[in-house]
Amino acid sequence: MSIVRDTEQAEKGFKTDEMVINMGPQHPSTHGVLRLVLNLDGEIVRKCEPVIGYLHRGMEWLGQNRTYVQYQALVDRVDYLAGMSDSHAYIMAVEKIAGITVPLRAEYIRALCSELNRIISHLLWLGIFMLDLGAMFGFPFYTFRDRETILGFLEEVSGQRMMFNYIRIGGVFKDLPKGWTRKVKKWITTEFPKYVDEYESLATRNPIFLVRTQGVGYLSPELAIDRGVTGPSLRASGINIDLRKYKPYSVYDKLDFEVPVSTVSDTNARYKCRIQEMRESAKLITQIIDKLPGGDTEDLEKNKAQLTSGTNPVYKAEDLMTIAKGKNVPMGFKCGPGEAYTAVESPRGQLGVHLIADGTSVPYRIKWRSPSFNNVSVLPDLIKGHPVADVVAIFSSLDVILPDVDR
Repeated sequence: MSIVRDTEQAEKGFKTDEMVINMGPQHPSTHGVLRLVLNLDGEIVRKCEPVIGYLHRGMEWLGQNRTYVQYQALVDRVDYLAGMSDSHAYIMAVEKIAGITVPLRAEYIRALCSELNRIISHLLWLGIFMLDLGAMFGFPFYTFRDRETILGFLEEVSGQRMMFNYIRIGGVFKDLPKGWTRKVKKWITTEFPKYVDEYESLATRNPIFLVRTQGVGYLSPELAIDRGVTGPSLRASGINIDLRKYKPYSVYDKLDFEVPVSTVSDTNARYKCRIQEMRESAKLITQIIDKLPGGDTEDLEKNKAQLTSGTNPVYKAEDLMTIAKGKNVPMGFKCGPGEAYTAVESPRGQLGVHLIADGTSVPYRIKWRSPSFNNVSVLPDLIKGHPVADVVAIFSSLDVILPDVDR
């Protein structure tokens, strides 16, 4: 059942006329392109209708009119805060149909970059979430400070800060810079945990924050499953489904980590799940660096012959060939015929690609399963009966990225 905050007038039976207002698409807290048509009874929302489509860019159509290689550069824009996840899902579909085996080192690098990307996505969400709630004391500066550090790491690897285009067909664009893993591990183990503690000291037990989030926007597990909600928004409702554990891909079956789950199901629970996910991602990054075949690029160059030679080599030579086909796939690369659906656990949930290939160099059909599209569908149910002041808190807690909705 939903916790409904009503006015004294409503409790005493006073009748008021309903008013229809538009929140967005220009409203800053609807992130510029979502329009909510609200029916208000005084301050209470009686009905909410999300209007989407203001940011439609035809990502599926574009993919069906470009070669597989050309489309690699576009997919980071499906969810611009999770470019590594976008690329990973699409590339896995191509590799599955084409029968391409990815070197083990490249798989570890993909997982490493995806977890770094998960943290920067959650950091941006947390800073904006607090700003949407009215935290005017500069909270986003804390999260953006640390996000900048990780963006710097990923820029060293890919040359880009957001549209990375790093995960490629057959591997990754290039190997990691020398000394990069040591630098990342030092920061992620010594500095980052203290910063997460700092976020929690400012928010988790803050009485104003608790009033704005506890008991607000209850999402029942039944409704979440019915609407196809995934990611932290689903796990905060007690459903323990994370593709990294549930249907492991890449090298996640070789890693040890916990999936944060809560049964409280409200806005505060969704916040706590994402906070804990950042801590778990930091642990994953440390594990990946420790298990990375060949170690740091500097060590790899020194020890490659030793690691791959002898009667019992530590790795096969192809396991350490980081780039593999990623650098050598021609522009006219042909795939199929075949059909595949592959999915990854993005920061917002299950991000999948249904790909149909007909043996040419251009995909026959591409369909994206974007988590924000499903997650935003529960918004009318969560908002109903709450005052209009709670609308922003509830919407923001779902971590909806509008390009991921409109595609």
